[in-house]
Amino acid sequence: MRITVTVDGTKYTDEVEPRTLLVHHLREKLGKVGTVVGCDTSNCGACTVHLDGHSVKSCSVLAVQADGCEVTTIEGLARDGQLHPVQKAFNDNHALQCGFCTPGMIMQSIDLLADNPDPDEQAVREGLEGNLCRCTGYQNIVRAVRDAAQHMSPGAGPEAERIAETKHAGVGGD
Repeated sequence: MRITVTVDGTKYTDEVEPRTLLVHHLREKLGKVGTVVGCDTSNCGACTVHLDGHSVKSCSVLAVQADGCEVTTIEGLARDGQLHPVQKAFNDNHALQCGFCTPGMIMQSIDLLADNPDPDEQAVREGLEGNLCRCTGYQNIVRAVRDAAQHMSPGAGPEAERIAETKHAGVGGD
């Protein structure tokens, strides 16, 4: 089946088997290896990407379902050599150890912040509950998300406009 998908700002048209998972298409066909294959059962969240601006576990989406959509991967977040504020906050707050879960955690965190620009600790924990980390105990991850919330601004990355619109609309307690 022929699909066209825009990934990290670049349009791709490819032939895919109807049963191909989006995570495998991204990694094997497009070389987006930052999208990690964790469990293939949608339990861990390591493969989280944004599909039309919202986080999805790419192991639970068929590539054909992404036809005509915009996909943002961890590789597509940095702009002009500058890390996305959530990437920077994860780095600054030592919110990783082995790094396996980090791409999915970052992608889910951005979506969380789009919905709730100023989450408290409990809201961060609940917003990330579908993403598992086997190393950190989550404390630094929570700290990083809360730190990133203070630094999000228009132009900070592909989802920044949605976050800015949410803030300007008075949603999320701003």
